Order: sequence, then structure tokens, then C-alpha cells
Amino acid sequence: MSEQDAAEGNGKFPKKHAVTPITVTHPEDVDLSTIKLFREPAWMLRLTLEGDRSYTRIKIVRAAPLSHPQDYICLLDAKDEEICMLPDLKGVDDQMRQIIDEELDRRYLTSTIESIKSVRNEFGTSYWEVETNRGEREFVVQNAAENAQWLGEHRLLLVDVDGNRFEIPDLKQLDSKSMALVEMVL
Repeated sequence: MSEQDAAEGNGKFPKKHAVTPITVTHPEDVDLSTIKLFREPAWMLRLTLEGDRSYTRIKIVRAAPLSHPQDYICLLDAKDEEICMLPDLKGVDDQMRQIIDEELDRRYLTSTIESIKSVRNEFGTSYWEVETNRGEREFVVQNAAENAQWLGEHRLLLVDVDGNRFEIPDLKQLDSKSMALVEMVL
């Protein structure tokens, strides 16, 4: 049998099918007015792109959580693949804005350190006892060089071994004992 017979489906070989390309909506091509973000059921975040498709188990993340926390918001599917990115939240309706804010607050929960009771450093690991806006906390930071990030001249973010985030918005606003303890460790 010739290749032509096989291509036409003659004889034992099935006819070859034409490949139909799948249209993929690239993040930069998504029109904000086509995005519908909602919870259904009440605990599951869903996204529908009007005229395209729907996604379940959506995740909302910041592309630049430290330098641009209110800009570059990514909507990811269940496989953590980007569906679209919102360069900013201008033009987002109130309902969608509320959902985005709730999800980002949940994902990036950060306690604000108001004072430091004690810090001890052992073999590159620091043990902190602090007072935060959520009450007293004890946490452990391994390798402060990697898990303590200066976000400005006086703003410090600490990430503990469990991924919890603790922020000192302005080091100069701490009492002198707390400042001395931070300087001792960092």
C-alpha cells in the first residue's frame, strides 16, 4: 500500500486526521470585562473567561509581593499555570476586588511586630519571642541572610521555618531594647 493510500484511508490504514489547533488565551490578551471571579460552592474559587472557558480551584498570587504588592496579580489554575495577570486592580468591580483582597490576605498573612521580648541565635538559627498585632508569638528563623529581607531602609520582613511572615514596618518605631535585639541578630 502506498503512502497516498494510507493518507486517504484506503486499505488497512485509517485515514489521517487533520490537526485542529487549540486556541490559547495568553495572559496579555485577556480583557478585564470578560473575567468573572466567584465562589461556587461557597468555598471554591472559580473563574470564567466570557466566550472562552471556566476554571475551578483558582489561586490568586502576587507576582511581586514585596516590591509591588498591589500590582501584577496573577490568576492561576489548579495546576499553578497562569491564566492571566492583572497589572493593577483599576477597573476591577467591587465583588471581584473583595474576592481578590480576601484571597491575597489569606495567602500573604503577615503579623506586624510591635516589640521584641527576646532573640537568641544558635548556629545560624534565631529564636524570637515577640509581641505582634495578633498577640504574643514565638518563632524560629533559619539562616537570617535568606529569610530576613529589607524592604526599605527601615522596613524588615522575617519568614519563619513554617513560612509565616512577620514584618517590622519601621525599625525606628521600636523601643530601644527591641532595636538592639534586631541589630544583634542581623
